[in-house]
Amino acid sequence: MKLPVVQFLAHAMFTLFIVAGAMLFYDRAVVRPAQRVGMVDVAEVYRQKEAEFTLLLTKTSSEDDRQKALLMARAFAQRLPAALEELPRDCGCLVVLKSAVAGPTPHTVDLTAQLRRKVDTP
Repeated sequence: MKLPVVQFLAHAMFTLFIVAGAMLFYDRAVVRPAQRVGMVDVAEVYRQKEAEFTLLLTKTSSEDDRQKALLMARAFAQRLPAALEELPRDCGCLVVLKSAVAGPTPHTVDLTAQLRRKVDTP
């Protein structure tokens, strides 16, 4: 009579352990990443690059320097969309504009610095 009770308790503990492990895995792999939201201030990055570009154009006098500034602007225009596409893959989260976020939460991550690094590196 005692053996079936011990077997039942052993099975129950094993099942409880498996269910708890599965729930923990689900929480870490599905629920928590879905709660993370990355925000990026594209306007700030754009204004910074625009200021750099304007400074280069107004400071230079030679046509060669102007062409370099135009090439820099063209490279920025090509790198910005690619960097914005890479951000969700890098952080594993939904990425929205900072202006679209009403208020930060503990799950909100600011990715503006990461976007700036991606755009600055060729």
